[in-house]
Amino acid sequence: MFRTHTCGELGLADAGREVTLAGWVQTIRKFGSISFIDLRDRYGVTQLLVDEAQNTALAENPLGREFVIQATGVVAERSSKNPQIPTGEIEIRVNQITILNKSATPPFTIQDDTDGGDDLRMKFRYLDLRRNAVKKNIELRYGVNRAARNYLHLNQFMDIETPFLIKSTPEGARDFVVPSRMNAGQFYALPQSPQTFKQLLMVSGYDRYYQIVKCFRDEDLRADRQPEFTQIDCEMSFIEQDDILQMFEGMIRYIFKEVKGIEYTEELVRMTWEDAMWFYGNDKPDIRFGMTIANLKSPFKRKGAVEADGFLISNAGFPVFDNAETVLAITVPGAAAWSRKQFDELTDWVKRPQIGMQGLVYIRLNEDGTIKSSVDKFYSEEKLKAITGFANAQKGDAMLILAGREEKTRKAVSDMRLELGERMGMRKKEEFKLLWVIDFPLFEYSEDDNRWVARHHPFTAPKPDQIAIMINNDPAIQDAAQYLRHPYADIKANAYDMVLNGNEIGGGSIRIYQRELQEKMFAALGMTREEADHKFGFLLGAFEYGAPPHGGIAFGFDRLCAILGGSEGIRDFIAFPKNNSGRDTMLDAPASIDEKQLQELSISLRKKD
Repeated sequence: MFRTHTCGELGLADAGREVTLAGWVQTIRKFGSISFIDLRDRYGVTQLLVDEAQNTALAENPLGREFVIQATGVVAERSSKNPQIPTGEIEIRVNQITILNKSATPPFTIQDDTDGGDDLRMKFRYLDLRRNAVKKNIELRYGVNRAARNYLHLNQFMDIETPFLIKSTPEGARDFVVPSRMNAGQFYALPQSPQTFKQLLMVSGYDRYYQIVKCFRDEDLRADRQPEFTQIDCEMSFIEQDDILQMFEGMIRYIFKEVKGIEYTEELVRMTWEDAMWFYGNDKPDIRFGMTIANLKSPFKRKGAVEADGFLISNAGFPVFDNAETVLAITVPGAAAWSRKQFDELTDWVKRPQIGMQGLVYIRLNEDGTIKSSVDKFYSEEKLKAITGFANAQKGDAMLILAGREEKTRKAVSDMRLELGERMGMRKKEEFKLLWVIDFPLFEYSEDDNRWVARHHPFTAPKPDQIAIMINNDPAIQDAAQYLRHPYADIKANAYDMVLNGNEIGGGSIRIYQRELQEKMFAALGMTREEADHKFGFLLGAFEYGAPPHGGIAFGFDRLCAILGGSEGIRDFIAFPKNNSGRDTMLDAPASIDEKQLQELSISLRKKD
């Protein structure tokens, strides 16, 4: 054997024992005639003490960083202990070192605080994976994987594999396509999810299915998105929405306990999509802190009615508010004490191109009860007090107001809320807040095509009490200007998202399982009967053979791991990720293929115009 122990397991109880370790040389420190070597493997770091005799023996073949060595010696108590590592009380007094393999000088230091930039680390990812910081992320990922599998196994779910080479049915993100040599001129697609397969498994009677599965989408990338990503994909039969929510609340609680040692006992809030948009400005609210949005003037509906008609701010001669489609505000605790410079800095922040607002209005409710604002000449003190009262501002708070087009302003105030939460230390990485967002709209309106598009996907069922509305009404939009009055505009989806710390970590729905309703959905999305049969005839046909009521959910596995690891980005939680251009810089992929392969695939290339 190359080793009797790992570099992370020895302690004072092993003193006097002869052991053999193997690993990588992390550092070498010379002190006169002796040297200290930090030897690293997957399990930890152990210090080696190399005496004068061994140093002399190594002089002809000196060690370097990242050399792979084998060291035999006796465990001894360290005179200068290191409490920062588990093996910090001992060292190995070496009597023999064997160089198993030499190493070139690494392109960056393989330590937690490395001097390697992202591009360099991705090019030499096999070296980056040696760093303890990355290793912890990969270990956490494995822990989440193991915990999810254990929970699902205990709840009678079966892990069933589904194909990676399927038919292209583009409905949203672009497919990655794969040419078929045996079927010239035809292509497979890589699955964006196993959606239709897991529904077919429900038809087949496998009432509890799961996979931890790779999915593929050819779309623009960012910190939390990769062209190939992993889902915890699940489906159940003979269930209703509440069954799904309870089952997967249980799974996430189990993962928290097994991976983080956290007993998450809080009841999960169930927030409607309308309330999420109304009070937080987005459908994945971060509820670790308050500062909810106050609508002073908004066309956005809540519970079927417009709740803010602008009576507090109208007719004051202030064109910014008078001409705006919407006026939205947040109240910031303690911000009345901010300096003018702080308000100016935030104003510059909302004017950035990424936010795109024209400016910021503030109202300060001072501790002595007086009010100061940037719009004093338009609004009386009494009116300003009424506005701050509407937003539940207290003495010492400041109210920050944005105005403009509704969609843009809602996003801007949501982004501002999150930015202030970050600046004020309210978004703590080790604090976790979960909730469900439910009752999404089933459809969104496409202005370009004057038709409906599915908010989730075409297989999501409407709420049971709204199925008749969908079946009994023509989905065609006769008057584009009046699309909000169409019966389909108010249909709610039997869908749900799980949100953790302002990130959607899981989403799913109760599925359509009747052919008539599924055909109606396809028609609403602008598909002809022939097109629907061509793309999804296999699923429609399956629904004629006793499809059970079913539904499911898919969790973004990479994102869940990143959040549990205290990160906003997913790349360091994936062993071999792509960069922001979708390239694997280590493999230099994607890459061209030779002419012979192209001919075998019946493919000719032309330059893009």
